[in-house]
Amino acid sequence: MKTQVISSHISDVLALFREHGELSRTDVIEISGLSRSTVNQRLTSLHEAGLITPIGAGESTGGRPSSRFAFSLERAVILTADIGASGFTVAVCDLAGTPLRQLSRVVNVWEGPERVLNEVVDAFAEIRESATVWGIGVGVPGPVEFKAGRVVNPPIMTGWDRFDIAGWFTSRYGVPVVVENDANARAVAEARLSQSDNLISLKLGTGIGSGLFFNGQIVRGNEGGAGDIGHTRAVAGEESSLLSCRCGNVGCVEAYAGGWALRRDLEALGIDVADTSDIVRLVKQGNIEAGRLVRQAGRVLGDAVADLVSILNPAQIVISGQLAECDEVLLSGIRERMYQRTSPLATRNLRLHTSELGNFVGVTGLALITVDHILDADSIDATLALHAGDTPAEPIGLVG
Repeated sequence: MKTQVISSHISDVLALFREHGELSRTDVIEISGLSRSTVNQRLTSLHEAGLITPIGAGESTGGRPSSRFAFSLERAVILTADIGASGFTVAVCDLAGTPLRQLSRVVNVWEGPERVLNEVVDAFAEIRESATVWGIGVGVPGPVEFKAGRVVNPPIMTGWDRFDIAGWFTSRYGVPVVVENDANARAVAEARLSQSDNLISLKLGTGIGSGLFFNGQIVRGNEGGAGDIGHTRAVAGEESSLLSCRCGNVGCVEAYAGGWALRRDLEALGIDVADTSDIVRLVKQGNIEAGRLVRQAGRVLGDAVADLVSILNPAQIVISGQLAECDEVLLSGIRERMYQRTSPLATRNLRLHTSELGNFVGVTGLALITVDHILDADSIDATLALHAGDTPAEPIGLVG
C-alpha cells in the first residue's frame, strides 16, 4: 500500500478504516507512516470506544499474526431527515450511511418550520426503536449557513429564514445536529459511494436543486448558495413574456422546469395532475403532452447546466428526485442543449445519468456528512465522552 504521513490523532486512524475497510496493524503503519507504538495506542483507543472491531488474523511479521480490524458500522446510528418542497424522508442510518429503517411523509415545506419539524420528530419516534443516536442530519431545499445550522433567505421556505434548525433538534435529542442543503447531501452520497469526484448532483422534483462536489468536498460558496441553478435566469425569451417563479422573481429555471411548473402547464391544457408523481405516471404511460413538456423542461435544464459544465468541467452529472423517473424523456432534453452550448473538451468524458441510489440518496448523504462531523479531529473527543461506557470492549492485546 502507498505510504502517506498523517497526524497521529485518533480520528485520522479511524478515517483509514472508513476509507479502506479492513486493515491490519501493519497496514495502518504502512499507510499512515506512524510508529508501531503510536498505532497500537490509537487502535486500542478506537477499540475501547467500540469504533473498530477485531475480525481475525492477518499477515505475520515474524511474531504472532497481526489482528485485522474493521470500522464498527453498528456502534451507533444517525437520524436523518431529507426535507423537500412537498414531503420528507427520514431514516435511521448506520455509521457508513446505510439506511436501516426509513419512511416518507407528505407535508408542504411552506407550512413553516414548527409544523414540518414536529412531523419529522414524530417520524423519528416511529423508526428509531432503542438505537443509540450519535447525531442528526437534516437536509432542506434552500441555502444553508452550514456552521450555524440554519437556512438563509430560502426562496420557497416561507417562515424558515434564519430559523435555528440545529438548536431546535439539539434541545430535544442532546446530540450534534448537521443542517445541509438537500442537493449538497445528494452530491456527497453520489461521490462517496461511487468513489468519484468532480460531480454535479441535480435534484429534480417539485423544485430544482443542485449540489457541487469537487476536489473531495462540497462547494458551498461564501453564503451557502453555490450551484442554485433553479433560481437563475432561464434562456426563455423576451423579458415581457417571462413566467413568474415561486421565489418572487420572473424567468427562473424552476418556473419552466420544476415539477410545480409542469403541473401548471398540464392543468392549462386540461390535464388534471395532483403532484409531481402524477406527471411521472403520465410520461410513463406515453401521454404526448406530458412527454413534450418534460422534454422541454430538460432543454431548459440543459441550458442552465451548460455554464456549470463549461466552468467546472465535471466528470458526472447525476439526476435524482421524482422527475428523474422520467429517465430518457428528461435526459434527452438536457443532453441536447448541454452539448450544444459546451465545448467538446468539457463534455468529452462527461457522464449524464440518473442516480442508482434511489429514494435514499438524500438520507445517505446526510448520514455521511453527519458522521464526518462527529468523528473529525475537532469533535470526536466530545462524541466519545458523551457516549462513554455505552459498549465496553474487551482488551485486544496488541503487541508492541
